[in-house]
Amino acid sequence: MIINIITIFPELAQAASSYSLLGKAVEKNLVEFRIINPRDFTRDRHRQIDDYPYGGGPGMVMMAPPVVDAAESVNCAVNDSLLLLLTPQGAVFDQKMAADLSKLEQLTFICGHYEGIDERIVKILRPFEVSLGDFVTMGGEFPAFAMIEAIVRLIPGVIGDQESLINESFCHGLLDYPHYTRPPEYRGEPVPDILISGHHKRIEQWRRKQALTRTRRLRPDLFEKFALSDSDRELLEDQSDA
Repeated sequence: MIINIITIFPELAQAASSYSLLGKAVEKNLVEFRIINPRDFTRDRHRQIDDYPYGGGPGMVMMAPPVVDAAESVNCAVNDSLLLLLTPQGAVFDQKMAADLSKLEQLTFICGHYEGIDERIVKILRPFEVSLGDFVTMGGEFPAFAMIEAIVRLIPGVIGDQESLINESFCHGLLDYPHYTRPPEYRGEPVPDILISGHHKRIEQWRRKQALTRTRRLRPDLFEKFALSDSDRELLEDQSDA
């Protein structure tokens, strides 16, 4: 996958794209990051990329020409290519979107900054507008990399044990079940007996029940939309720990 990042902070993007699993994905030639600075497409000696908004108001607005030129410099002839604009008004990013985007060959992220961007950027480029959530950050770089990390980790080969992705939170509409490792007891908190019982079927049932009850308690909005099976209902009705 090729990931293009249009940002006025190339050093930040370069650092973020080289750490942890993202860096390993690059080393394995599974992902290639290309960082594009809109300032390189300006035509004045000050390399200006923002200006005061027409009609007045607070803050500065990113100018259309350098951003549009930067986006159009990307090779869009690549099959399965998508241009994304980070904006609070966009579709809210979730695990399903991450999975869908991980199948594409090229993604281009436009990271806005300042008070906003010139609306003509949207009208000319017609990007897919996406948001990390109902909050506002100072720029699009950190939300972009949160999305990028969620996407890249789903590319086959990035994570060594693909089975670890199967039961993650949101993959099947539920939160993940709780995990434990050594030591068997810490500060009076023991590992549940079922997990060290060696009874794999009961462990599987326990984990499923924990995922169901955790989702019902912490994310009732998700639980209401989840289609319970008959076995799920039996687990929820069962008052035992198994």
